[in-house]
Amino acid sequence: MKFNEYISKGNILKIKGGIAIVNIDKILRCFPKQIQELILNNINSQESEKLEEIRVRNNLPLILKLGQGEKILDYKITTEDIDFIFQKICENSVYSYQKQIANGFITIPGGHRVGIVGSAVLEPNDKVINLNYISGLNFRISRQIIGCSNQIMSEIYNNAESIYNTLIISKPGAGKTTLLRDIVRNISNGIPGKFNGINVAVIDERGEISATYKGIMQNDLGIRTDVINDIPKYLGMKMVIRSMAPKVLVADEIGNSQDSEAIKYAICCGVKGIFTAHGNSIQDINKNPELSDLLQNKIFEKIIIIKSRTEKNYKWEIVKY
Repeated sequence: MKFNEYISKGNILKIKGGIAIVNIDKILRCFPKQIQELILNNINSQESEKLEEIRVRNNLPLILKLGQGEKILDYKITTEDIDFIFQKICENSVYSYQKQIANGFITIPGGHRVGIVGSAVLEPNDKVINLNYISGLNFRISRQIIGCSNQIMSEIYNNAESIYNTLIISKPGAGKTTLLRDIVRNISNGIPGKFNGINVAVIDERGEISATYKGIMQNDLGIRTDVINDIPKYLGMKMVIRSMAPKVLVADEIGNSQDSEAIKYAICCGVKGIFTAHGNSIQDINKNPELSDLLQNKIFEKIIIIKSRTEKNYKWEIVKY
């Protein structure tokens, strides 16, 4: 696929079999033209639909992650390349992105996230306040799989207007955030004849669920969903309960004591919740004292362990405890 042919297609996002196929133009515009052309001349249209990451490392080859495989391109990244890309993702205003940089990532149009590594600048309390001498960038392509939660929804709702307090467990990279995103959409919109749509509040600490860019959700989370970004989960949960009156709270990757206390507070307020955590089994969860405490207090009514996934289908098991 030649560069000029690709750009002529314009900025579009299409749905193919329920899977969001991202036009990577918005991502490629962050790169110098020679790298844009290199990428487009080394992947075909089918491979571009599988593109998950673009890895940029100083003085090392450019690497494209395509599903389960990768392509190492014959091009060595220079300091000048990284400086150009960094300025582009910061819209030539590094200072205005200081907080995101200190958190190690920047969200760009389309909801794609760019991970950043370099020399960390720390305050005396070990809080990161900046990253200097940027040495690597990882463009993580944001995609949504519409309908991937359809099969599991019968495990989530217990009647037409309420859900089970649910914990979803999976190992990293198994698709739990993708699944969670679509569960939110289904709860928010409702399922005709089965479930009425209800108000959902998403505490999106790192912006991975909603892919919000400048206040606009890039992913479809449904018509009754409110999102609060860039805030610790425990603070966000308490804030939206007071301000938005949700029936369901959603947060990704819980695990510390503050998260645990906020979840207990929410349940005591009569708010249901869907949360995720890393692990392969219930035994892994019990190794975390805070999550173990939630289990012992029977906070969760359903625990779902994701065993495997294909492009659009998940295999899971329900754990009784």
